[in-house]
Amino acid sequence: MASNYAYNPAYNHSNASAVNQSNPYGSGDPYYNESTGFINPQKQKQGTSKWIKIGIPVAVVVIAAAVVGAVLGIRSSKNSSSTSSASSKGDQAAGSAQGDLAIFATATASQFMLPIYPSTTNTAVFHSPTFSASDGSKSWPTDTFSPASPAPTSVRPDRPRLIAPSYMWDALPDMIQSDPYLKAWNDTIFGNATAYYNLPVVQYFLDGDSGILDNAREIKMRIKAFSYVYRLTKDTKWADRAFKELQNAAGNGTTPFGPDGADKWNPTHFLDTAEFSAAYGIAYDWLYDVLTDEQKSQIRTSLIAYGLERGLVAFNNSDSRYTGWWATNIYGNWNCVCNGGLTLGALAILGDDTTGVAEQILAQTVDNVKGNCAWAVSDDGTWAETANYWYFGTTGFAEMAAALKSATGSDYNLLDTNSNFYKTGLFHMAITGPGSLFAWGDHGPNKFSTTANGMFLFGDHYNHPEYQLFQRDQHDAAEPWSMFWYNPTVSGAFWDGLAIDQFFTNHTDQWAALRSSWTDENALYVAMKAGTNQGHQTHNDLDVGDFVLDAMGTRWAGELGSGDYRSLNYFSNDTQTSDRWLYYRKRTEGQNTILVNKQNQLVTATPSILQTLSSGTKQGSSTVLDIAKDDSALFTADLTSAYDSTAVTSWKRGVRTLNGRKQVLLQDDITASGDIMWRMHTNATVAVDGTSATLKIDDKVMQLTILNPPNGVSITTGPAVRFSDDPPLPPQQTDQENPGVTVVMINLPAGTYSLQVLFNPQWDGMSSSDFVTPKAVAIDDWSLSSHN
Repeated sequence: MASNYAYNPAYNHSNASAVNQSNPYGSGDPYYNESTGFINPQKQKQGTSKWIKIGIPVAVVVIAAAVVGAVLGIRSSKNSSSTSSASSKGDQAAGSAQGDLAIFATATASQFMLPIYPSTTNTAVFHSPTFSASDGSKSWPTDTFSPASPAPTSVRPDRPRLIAPSYMWDALPDMIQSDPYLKAWNDTIFGNATAYYNLPVVQYFLDGDSGILDNAREIKMRIKAFSYVYRLTKDTKWADRAFKELQNAAGNGTTPFGPDGADKWNPTHFLDTAEFSAAYGIAYDWLYDVLTDEQKSQIRTSLIAYGLERGLVAFNNSDSRYTGWWATNIYGNWNCVCNGGLTLGALAILGDDTTGVAEQILAQTVDNVKGNCAWAVSDDGTWAETANYWYFGTTGFAEMAAALKSATGSDYNLLDTNSNFYKTGLFHMAITGPGSLFAWGDHGPNKFSTTANGMFLFGDHYNHPEYQLFQRDQHDAAEPWSMFWYNPTVSGAFWDGLAIDQFFTNHTDQWAALRSSWTDENALYVAMKAGTNQGHQTHNDLDVGDFVLDAMGTRWAGELGSGDYRSLNYFSNDTQTSDRWLYYRKRTEGQNTILVNKQNQLVTATPSILQTLSSGTKQGSSTVLDIAKDDSALFTADLTSAYDSTAVTSWKRGVRTLNGRKQVLLQDDITASGDIMWRMHTNATVAVDGTSATLKIDDKVMQLTILNPPNGVSITTGPAVRFSDDPPLPPQQTDQENPGVTVVMINLPAGTYSLQVLFNPQWDGMSSSDFVTPKAVAIDDWSLSSHN
């Protein structure tokens, strides 16, 4: 395989650390500033933009350096070695002799490591998504463990019992040989384990309010890899290396780890405790046959003392330092991760635990998740926190459901308690643009062992093969859970028959994603949200009306992501006077929306959708989608409630595609008694000429024009910093810098306006005469044909 291939086993796809120098975010990369967490803006691959990546500073940058951080875009397919490789392989990679089992993606040229598909019509493999239940040669053997009356504390008689029972391990070598995805992932897992093996044990580091979560997740990532390779090779060196990591995290290694006493795993930030508990549970179960009785005793002792007993204290609220606030009415990742980690740990030692703690934990976690975590998915499939916190929540949820099913024979209706949970796979697909996620709000800490591989479990359970087909080409697919959650009978193309426009209408979320293709990395993608400013577990921004825009392999309007989680009162609350709203990245001025009198939006905003219209185009089997000139889609919303009625009496925002989805119109119909400011954040170089602006990223150009501009109005630009007259930050608070980011602004005095901003990406092969200038139409009168 070429070194730039999407599944090069020497490339660390499951954590993007320094396995080889093709990884732009490896530890020690001279362009990565570990003191700030930014990719220095002077670093530019040929053909990519300089969108910055913002993350929490740690020594090892992890899986989703690609998907955490400031997702201010980037992707360009031109002038990239990996893309040229992709195009030369084309149909061969997509339709090899493996037939339906061919790896569809040919390369990854994106800084965010999204798959690149060949431009081809290959009906042999690109067909409707399906599972071929009758194909026994690709199917996992039937599990003979099927209790008539399953119970969380009654486990299968053999080990392993977590995620992958022995019958799956026995079948895995043959499955790997018959499926190129499993083989590629297996090679990558082995390569990652080899890289981790030679690293020093994870060093204890208390990261402020984020605790030791990075430590816990990195250890869990390593334990999974070491334990997986041991089970396939039976080479005890992998078990020894795993135990060395466990000894270190228990404070029994050669260097100190954490404080003395019961708080070693930092239960005041219980995510840390939960992830350690999961790691110890996986090691105990997957290495059970090689661990000595003394080693098992040590693992159980640490797991119970630092993990499970702390869990009981949290559930019982018997210590004010680490109450189980996350166990009560928390519809988000905290509930999923905490319950999931405790469950894996308890299931692993059940039967060997003489204290009874494991049984007490399992008496709590199952019902707690059914009443909380399961409802983090809105009735439209959106993860109510943010697009990135979906990863944390769904990983914990999937691990817990899979472990219960494998260990006890039932998931106790976890996956079906919320009848709309199945929709979250489509949410994740829609939120992923050709450049990156529409990543509003906080992006979270480093991901390490957190992936989108719950898509495999959900696709299988809910009979949505498109979820599996979408995820199997992603950069984070290569890790142990995928080896057992992936259904090798799946075939087809995720995009075949899939609508290119998706609308999400739950009152908390309210957003839309409009695109020109699911498979073209140069496609147009525009997404906009209305949604509320509360109800997101204090991970949201004040961003009603926010939007992102991708075209020609580049993100032109994007998000800044998280501020510094360690800053004072960053997560204080989501009331109007919260200190959280003092930070630029959380303030309304840090979003791609409208400001009035330079004031934050109201946290009580209750936007409402006006229209969601689409031509209804679905992509066919081909990766090449021809769009008719009159094909269109639009999303409009009434956002008046985002501001006090004394300042704004009416505000409606609409976005639509034009001219065969080659152009985008963003319109604001607004009446305000205060100064109005239109804002957009970009990494482009911006040249302003009155009411138009030329945006450039490398060799790509976007024209931005105000249509029918009011007299005296022009476009201006400025830095992405707080206004000089903003309320001052207290001395203990710090604002993240935003190097390389320009804010494009349009200022209007108080009054009534229809502000129409037209985006014209300068597509290859299009001349100026090929663009259209739409007529002025009030948002209330928009239709699919209103601008023809």
